[in-house]
Amino acid sequence: MARFKKENKELLSYLLFEASNEEEYVRQVKEEIDLEFLSMNRSSYYLAKKTIRKVLKTTTKYIRYSGKKETEIELLLYFCKKLKQSKLNYKANRVVFNLYLNQVKRIQKAISDLHEDLQFDYREELEAL
Repeated sequence: MARFKKENKELLSYLLFEASNEEEYVRQVKEEIDLEFLSMNRSSYYLAKKTIRKVLKTTTKYIRYSGKKETEIELLLYFCKKLKQSKLNYKANRVVFNLYLNQVKRIQKAISDLHEDLQFDYREELEAL
């Protein structure tokens, strides 16, 4: 499996080294999201949109590796927070705003699959966005 695709190698790496410590894995992914948002080109919405899509694509990839709803919610919430903090008027661009709204819907769907206590905590955090 390890000799075919890069994603297979990354998944194997996750399963061997990071699956046992999910908190550290989430922290590392959040650091990568931070770095990618720092490198975002804000000179035009087109370039910013490309970077945002790239960040979302890598975030989704890491969510897929984990497969845990809590990790999915935490990473998507963090992505949405970073998008809001990016000093980019994301509401002015329809495509970026729809991308944001789709992630909020995805978070809400993932929250509905959790235990009631966790649902309450994550919903509070989502409303704080």
